[in-house]
Amino acid sequence: MTVEVVKPGLLTTLQDAGRAGFAHLGVGRAGAFDAPALRIANMLCGNPATACGLEITLLGPTLRLHADGWIAVTGAPLPVRIDGRDAPMWATLQVHAGATVALGAMRAGCRSYLAVRGGFDAVAVLGSRSTDVNARIGPFDGNPLHEGDELPVAKARGGAPARARTASTWRLDPDPWFDDGARKPLRLLPGSHLDRLEETSHNSLFSDQFEVRSDSNRVGLRLFGPRLGFSAPIEMVSEGSVPGLLQLPPSGQPIAFGPECPVSGGYPRLGQVAAVDIPRLAQLRPGDALRFEPMAFDDALAALRKRERALQQLQAAISNRLEWIDPIP
Repeated sequence: MTVEVVKPGLLTTLQDAGRAGFAHLGVGRAGAFDAPALRIANMLCGNPATACGLEITLLGPTLRLHADGWIAVTGAPLPVRIDGRDAPMWATLQVHAGATVALGAMRAGCRSYLAVRGGFDAVAVLGSRSTDVNARIGPFDGNPLHEGDELPVAKARGGAPARARTASTWRLDPDPWFDDGARKPLRLLPGSHLDRLEETSHNSLFSDQFEVRSDSNRVGLRLFGPRLGFSAPIEMVSEGSVPGLLQLPPSGQPIAFGPECPVSGGYPRLGQVAAVDIPRLAQLRPGDALRFEPMAFDDALAALRKRERALQQLQAAISNRLEWIDPIP
C-alpha cells in the first residue's frame, strides 16, 4: 500500500522516535517534537510506539490512500475531512481505497500527527525514518514532503480492529494530552550559567513574558523579551546540546532548542526545559507568549515518570477497547 501526497501542507515530514546514539558523530536525534502525540496516534492504529508517522506544522496536507487502511490524527486541533466529510481527531478512522484525507489549518498549537495502520515504511537512515530538515538527513534526502511523493506503508497483519463498528465513533479526550503551551509556564531546570545572570535578568527570566519569533523552527524556538545579560563575561567551550536546552546568545534573547538542534554549542546555558514539558514547547507557534518557572531535577523526574505511567495505562485501555486482530508486534 502507498499513500500519495496530493498537497504537502506547510511543512510535513516523516518522523518516528528519533535517531539516537549518533551525537558523537555530529548527527542529531530529530524525531517527533511532540513525542507523546505521535505515540498516541500509533496506539490508535495498533502500531508500535516507534512506528513512523507524519508531523504536520500549522497547515495540513491532503493525502490519497491507494488501498483500504486505518489512520489516526492527534496533536494540535485541525479539521480532518475524508472525501469531504468531517472526521474526528484522537480516533481510529477507516479510510477506503482511493479516498482523500484533507487536513486543514490548526486552530491552536503548532504540530499535529498522523499515523497509519502499519506505519510508513520509508527507507531508514542510521536506524531511523525521521526527517532532519536542517541536516538534510532521512527519507526524501531529508526534505519535507512535496506534491506527488508516494509514501509506502508497511503491511499489517489482520488489518482491522475486532470492534470495527465502534472504532470510528469512539475517540479520546485530548485535554490530558494536548496543551498549546501558553496556558501555564514552562518548567525550567537550572543550567550551568543560570547563577551568572545579572540579578535583574535572573528575575526577568522567571517573571517576565517572552514571545516566540517568526524565525523559529525545529532547530529551536527563538524568543523575544527582556534582554538578558550576565554579571561578567563568560568564556565558553562547546558542550553537548539536547532538545529543551535554553541558551543565551550575545543578543540577550534566549533560544529553546528543538529536536533538530546541533549536538554541541558554545552559548551559555540558562536551563533545560523539563522533558515532560517539551510537548508543550513543541506546540508554541510564532507570536505565542510563554513564561518560565524554576523546577528541581527530582520533581522533573517524578513528573516524567507519572506521564509515562499514564501513557502505559492509555496503551492498555486503547488495546482493550479496539482489540486489533493480530496486533503488530
